[in-house]
Amino acid sequence: MEIEKLYEMLKKTQEEKGYFFSKDKDRVSELLAALLTNKERYGYMACPCRLASEDRDKDKDIICPCVYRTPDVEEYGSCYCNLYVSEEWNEEKIPHDYVPERRPPEKMWS
Repeated sequence: MEIEKLYEMLKKTQEEKGYFFSKDKDRVSELLAALLTNKERYGYMACPCRLASEDRDKDKDIICPCVYRTPDVEEYGSCYCNLYVSEEWNEEKIPHDYVPERRPPEKMWS
């Protein structure tokens, strides 16, 4: 699947849920390309901003959109990668604060 097709598919399904792509198109394209690379490499679209274990069960929390996206966007207006953001974040109505890693260390190093 090419980047543009993935963009259109995810845009449609995620905007309905209130999640928008960052207006930084270059960043979004880089992240989508990395998702496609991870899908080819692991068989699933692991978060490109985290180290995948190559074990789908261990990585199920970081398969994009990861389980941390909702609390990240609710609290910071953006997910950890800055791929998915709120409308307010894109419109610069809220600060673009650093989004800390929510994934527990034991999941990262197991």
